Amino acid sequence: MDEVEIVVAHAERATLRVGDVFLKVDVDRARAEAEAEAMALVPVPTPRILWHRPPVLAVAALPGATLGRLGGPVTGSPTAWAAAGAAIRQLHDAPLPSRTGRAGRSVAEVVAELDRECAALVAEGILPADLVARNRRVAETALRPWTPAFTHGDLQIAHLFLDGDRVTGIIDWSEAGRGDPLYDLATFTLGHEEHLGDVLAGYGPGRDVDLDVIRAWWSLRSLVAIRWLATHGFDPHAPGCEVDVLRARM
Repeated sequence: MDEVEIVVAHAERATLRVGDVFLKVDVDRARAEAEAEAMALVPVPTPRILWHRPPVLAVAALPGATLGRLGGPVTGSPTAWAAAGAAIRQLHDAPLPSRTGRAGRSVAEVVAELDRECAALVAEGILPADLVARNRRVAETALRPWTPAFTHGDLQIAHLFLDGDRVTGIIDWSEAGRGDPLYDLATFTLGHEEHLGDVLAGYGPGRDVDLDVIRAWWSLRSLVAIRWLATHGFDPHAPGCEVDVLRARM
């Protein structure tokens, strides 16, 4: 009999693996519905949906492996990273969905969250004030008008699978929808700046890719995530993770 593996679990959602089946339990029914809807629309490979009975979504495992994870070792040739960039571009060039995703929130919403988290990071003694202030200034560059694209919204490198240099699928679509394409590129390369050039080589020309905006999203995403991560069983202070990303901007 297969063992039950806890892939991730916190107060909002949990993912379990039993053999070649992943069971995703999400307290937010709308988020689970958004994931199933996005997977049906996107032109890139995704896991096969086996069944969906809220609050549980069952999907098949993907072949291959990820390029790594934030704070851990990464693998893959430059060609593999470029293949990931090409898949991201294919997503961004797809017809726009009706939903607005995580990467498509208004500037006012993002600023409100950013200001709240920056203040709390300093007030609670989590990070030095100068580190927060410097990255808050860097983050400003991301707060600009952008042309919407079909975005994943949480495109960590652990969410994209490859078999050699071929992309076999992208998982975890609950934050997908209309959004800023540079948010996806920044999320995918967060903590792995050395691979940005390979990703952009595969992503190709034809879209306005501003490196300063990508760096701004690295700072912004890290600033707003640290307290949530710390209270949900993750360690943003681990080597190579969010706090180190902020220090690199100094």
